[in-house]
Amino acid sequence: MKKILIIGANGQLGNCFRKIAADYDDRFEIEFTDSAVLDITSAEQVSTYFYDFQPDYCVNAAAYTAVDLAETEPEKAFAVNADGVANLAEAAAENNCTFVHISTDYVFDGETNLSYSEDDFTDPQGVYGASKRKGEELALDLNPKTIVLRTSWLYSEFNKNFVKTMLHLFSVKDEMGIVADQYGQPTNANDLAEAVMTIMQKKQKTYGIFHFSNYPEATWFEFAQKIAELSGSKIKLKDITTAEYPTPARRPKRSTMALDKIEETYGIEPKYWQNSLEECIEILNKS
Repeated sequence: MKKILIIGANGQLGNCFRKIAADYDDRFEIEFTDSAVLDITSAEQVSTYFYDFQPDYCVNAAAYTAVDLAETEPEKAFAVNADGVANLAEAAAENNCTFVHISTDYVFDGETNLSYSEDDFTDPQGVYGASKRKGEELALDLNPKTIVLRTSWLYSEFNKNFVKTMLHLFSVKDEMGIVADQYGQPTNANDLAEAVMTIMQKKQKTYGIFHFSNYPEATWFEFAQKIAELSGSKIKLKDITTAEYPTPARRPKRSTMALDKIEETYGIEPKYWQNSLEECIEILNKS
């Protein structure tokens, strides 16, 4: 039986993997680890862990994701998102292990009206995006059996995310302003977890960079509008510009990613984000 090691088990995506792990008991032995058990910034710890467990696949769902805080903590962001990734990729390579690394649409500058392909030029606009791009480069350089999955605007019923934040704010506010000039693809982390498992079940692997998200694009304002509609909230939402809501880190204006490569290579079809959002809110309503 093939072994899978999930890094970042207590994060949003890690919890989505935990949720579906039992569905794959007949195909995989899945082990979950978090920073309390394994410090990925320690090459020695990572090497020892891989030697002991001998995974066939390693999925790195761990990341420093505080986009704004990263501007004042670049060392921490690069330690996790670049150095830690290098340690995992190198240990995976030493153990002939396929390395699946989760990255982000923030590696792009967003200065285009087109969808970004996997081969398009990257130009991160902040420390977070730069650290994630460096992690991509290191992973691909250190392990030829690396699959980088760039995703965007992740949410789920787990941990802190835009959907859960909006639902809370809707319950305590009468009106809100939401940025309406940034475009991306809201993505249910449960769909990403299923996509990763689909890839790992394929006998023939194609390595390199792939984009995965839900579809089509939306603005934060449109995303929030749909959250309000599906949750039955009466909140009054006002569309505002990025200039009206300044943040320490600059966000890409339009980081929409093309999804045809992962569909053609692995047969993974993107789901409409509206449908996946509805599934999430139904779960949250029951909790």
